[in-house]
Amino acid sequence: MWYVVQVCTGTEESIRLQCEHKISDEILTRCFIPYYEEKKRIRGMWTIQKKVLFPGYVFMITENVESLFQELKAIMGLTKLLETGEDIVPLSEDEVHFLQEFGGEEQIVPMSIGIIEQDKVTILEGPLQGMEGTIKKIDRHKRKAYLEVPMFGRTIKAQVGVEIVSKAVE
Repeated sequence: MWYVVQVCTGTEESIRLQCEHKISDEILTRCFIPYYEEKKRIRGMWTIQKKVLFPGYVFMITENVESLFQELKAIMGLTKLLETGEDIVPLSEDEVHFLQEFGGEEQIVPMSIGIIEQDKVTILEGPLQGMEGTIKKIDRHKRKAYLEVPMFGRTIKAQVGVEIVSKAVE
């Protein structure tokens, strides 16, 4: 089962490393942070950088959530496992499927490529293909798409890299 741990934004990587070192493989199958790629211009050169897709969250896969919950108490900087009332709730099948499709095995969302025709966005290639309805805004200058995706039982705002190769205005 996939679970989400809420952490202080900016500490995701240190929490992930602590979990991998302190929690045994029998309890924690995998601990990861989904990333997205974005293009940034640094000293006149376009470079691709990785950014955290869901700031403030670390994802964990386990079959033994009770033992994981006990082990997490030794990790510095955690706030909590996401839960509903008193119950620790795993991600739904739809949420797991979305993460697997969107970020792949490595959980890195690559840049998408698209066009804009008469204010309608069409993604030609990349993970946003077929997900145009989740795009709320595109910043062509920053090469980012701002999305609203159903995650953690609510709608979460996220951003990913997108390259708009043409814009036709009629």
